[in-house]
Amino acid sequence: MAASILVIEDDPSVRTLLSKSLGARGYDITVAKDGIEGLTVIEGMRPDLLIVDIMMPRLDGMTFVKAVKGNDATGPIPVIFLTAKNDPKSMIDGINVGAKFYVTKPFQIDDLVSKIEKAL
Repeated sequence: MAASILVIEDDPSVRTLLSKSLGARGYDITVAKDGIEGLTVIEGMRPDLLIVDIMMPRLDGMTFVKAVKGNDATGPIPVIFLTAKNDPKSMIDGINVGAKFYVTKPFQIDDLVSKIEKAL
């Protein structure tokens, strides 16, 4: 059975790239355009993995992941941050809120896929 991945990303081109690239590799992809939408989607499904951007409108990725990790039902879901924020403080903050991996943009899809496989 294909692993389900919820991609939370405000950039439509990145959402499409991830959806197509990961879908072609056999993953079941659901997308949300920001953290608020992500929280709504996660109520209706329990994805096997979350790929989350940090800088988004309405609800940023760090706050989203804190909410997910603070909930017993969603806390165990592994998280990969995929973000343009590449400063050391952001990376440390990302790991501290519970992300398994922190991938910076621009990224190589094969590198992301290997991290997805490790996280799952």
